[in-house]
Amino acid sequence: MLVSAKEMLTKAKAGKYAVGQFNINNLEWTKSILLTAQELNSPVILGVSEGAGKYMCGYKTIVGMVNGMLEELKITVPVALHLDHGSYEGALACIEAGFSSVMFDGSHYPIDENVAKTTELVKICNEKGISIEAEVGSIGGEEDGVVGAGECADPDECKMIADLGVTMLAAGIGNIHGKYPENWAGLSFETLDAVQQKTGDMPLVLHGGTGIPADMIQKAISLGVSKINVNTECQLAFQEATRKYIEAGKDLEGKGFDPRKLLAPGAEAIKATVKEKMELFGSVGKA
Repeated sequence: MLVSAKEMLTKAKAGKYAVGQFNINNLEWTKSILLTAQELNSPVILGVSEGAGKYMCGYKTIVGMVNGMLEELKITVPVALHLDHGSYEGALACIEAGFSSVMFDGSHYPIDENVAKTTELVKICNEKGISIEAEVGSIGGEEDGVVGAGECADPDECKMIADLGVTMLAAGIGNIHGKYPENWAGLSFETLDAVQQKTGDMPLVLHGGTGIPADMIQKAISLGVSKINVNTECQLAFQEATRKYIEAGKDLEGKGFDPRKLLAPGAEAIKATVKEKMELFGSVGKA
């Protein structure tokens, strides 16, 4: 069954490793991520953007699909189903649909409004045993229509939001969604260290995990990052594997591609990507 992300992230913070959040976009992605987590005995968070939610026929459909897979695939590792970069309304909808975790991205609001809306959602999530992530300082780049300028968060504002009782906090530290440009300045560890000093045991979240060098990932984990989000890297791996299959021309002798065979190479590429990240994050064997 789906679980809150609270326990897995508390353990990760104490153990100096990070749990991977891998965004799902269809059945194949979900199956690949769950099978890899089970194989590696790693806890995992399945991320769903609001755009992906619409594409997959709504949040209730996603909950039904994931719960069915947990049973049919005999998944025993902890799995959280998490709304990624959710609006206030989106978070409420996911709570109602049966998600076990939500993110409310109020980073684009004035801090007082971010605090007010986060406070309301914390109360609801606590009543239902659901974990909640908040954000201070927008994440750069664009992901599913959500655009951020790559700000570094104000540590005092981070403490203000953390003190509301959220489960985890995403603090902007110069990270961006998508591929990193050649002139990227890198993560601001000074900001991250200041945020951790203000927020104590609060698990911190690093968005935009694709393309960040391994040494930066490991340093971020040492400074309190307990959850790392990965999406673009999976998209690129899926795209490349599928492209090669199509170019090989295996179309059942002119009858068209069998969709199960067409998507299989991409699904295997997702598995390889997730395995590499779980090993880097140190979550293997931590379920």
